[in-house]
Amino acid sequence: MTQRKTASAPTAAHARLPAAPKLFVLDTNVLMHDPTSLFRFEEHDLYIPMATLEELDHNKKGVSEVARNARQASRFLDGMVSRWDEAIAAGIALGIHGDKTATGRLYLQTEALNGEIPADLAGAKSDNQVLAVVKRLQELQPQRRVILVTKDLNMRIKARALGLAAEDYFSDKVLEDTDLLYTGSRALPQDFWDRHGGELESWQQSGQTFYRLRGPLCAQLLVNEFVYLEAERPFQAQVREVSGGIAVLATLRDYAGQRHNVWGISARNREQNFALNALMNPQIDFVTLLGQAGTGKTLLTLATGLTQTLEHKTYDEIIVTRVTVPLGEDIGFLPGTEEEKMNPWMGALEDNLDVLNRGDDEAGEWGRAATRDLIRSRIKVKSLNFMRGRTFIRKFLVIDEAQNLTPKQMRTLITRAGPGTKVVCLGNIAQIDTPYLTEGSSGITYVVDRMKGWMHSAHVTLTRGERSRLADYAGEAL
Repeated sequence: MTQRKTASAPTAAHARLPAAPKLFVLDTNVLMHDPTSLFRFEEHDLYIPMATLEELDHNKKGVSEVARNARQASRFLDGMVSRWDEAIAAGIALGIHGDKTATGRLYLQTEALNGEIPADLAGAKSDNQVLAVVKRLQELQPQRRVILVTKDLNMRIKARALGLAAEDYFSDKVLEDTDLLYTGSRALPQDFWDRHGGELESWQQSGQTFYRLRGPLCAQLLVNEFVYLEAERPFQAQVREVSGGIAVLATLRDYAGQRHNVWGISARNREQNFALNALMNPQIDFVTLLGQAGTGKTLLTLATGLTQTLEHKTYDEIIVTRVTVPLGEDIGFLPGTEEEKMNPWMGALEDNLDVLNRGDDEAGEWGRAATRDLIRSRIKVKSLNFMRGRTFIRKFLVIDEAQNLTPKQMRTLITRAGPGTKVVCLGNIAQIDTPYLTEGSSGITYVVDRMKGWMHSAHVTLTRGERSRLADYAGEAL
């Protein structure tokens, strides 16, 4: 996806003239968020102020994702500058890097540019230095649009207050509107069987009923999408194959009753039943669960992970990881081993383990203590900081709070999966705590959109809260 166009429609007098390329001035946070942003503006030109280069230099040290991105952006710039034999002030062709989609030029600030900004804005602050450069460029090049691109909301507000064009960086967004995000399930129309039952074939296999059917809706279905029909006899199924106008549906196992409970947990609504079918299916290697707090994401995942690890022996152990972004003030450095440092972040895990361990009343206190020790021995809590370069074999990997991950971090984590490993990503895109990430650019939005339709992945959006009547009412009223 390329940066969104903002130019207004040309007037009739200039309709035959090609529009002048825009000049995008990049703020530091754009390069630290996505180093490849240098090549995402197609035919338009880029300008990098000296203040941006200074901030890149200040942020290049460390092992964080931001520091890595700052170093990568500096490498891109160094590679283009070192290969350019002509005057830098005349602009460097972005195509010299090898990306044919970028046909504009890159301009680095080579002289002092000081536009007039209000005296109240501190001139020593890098943000205000960038604003002054944009102001001056606008005065020097009135024939084309000069636009500041920044992830900083307050900086965009200040720019517009000064009469400068400013916009967010859009090229990292998977979707413009998260209402269009794939939900993983689809309601079938009431006349579905009338329109698709003409050439219906059905058969039984492994306790499931399969249907092969043709019709206008079949081409719109995605593999592993869950479909349902609300009627006197409710119908729930999963799409197994889609080929042209033909689709194969398979009925689901009903986890709503105690007969098929998973580690004592039963599905309380339709979406939870979809989630349990995806989590318990050994043919599905990648599952994403989205939903508000209290919809059961963590509980369902842990219940299925314990069942498949301790009872079915499908996986050797459960590995849980999450982004350590605090809700309030940071509590500082924590003593101990990697697991001990991660324990304060794993309160949700502990709460759900207590629920899962409370199910067997007949075992008594000693029995529950033994079960708790057995469970803890098979669950490992890992930090994201030490994931790079690892390979997990026959593991049930749970990535919690995945909405706070960037697409690059998400790709790094998912590619850790080795043979026999299942990856489950949990998140709520309404609770993003990472600066400069939005619902449209979050890592979990990215993977839901890119992995949909793959035969070994499934997604479910959980909509109904099942925590308690107090939590449900507070979520709506407050």
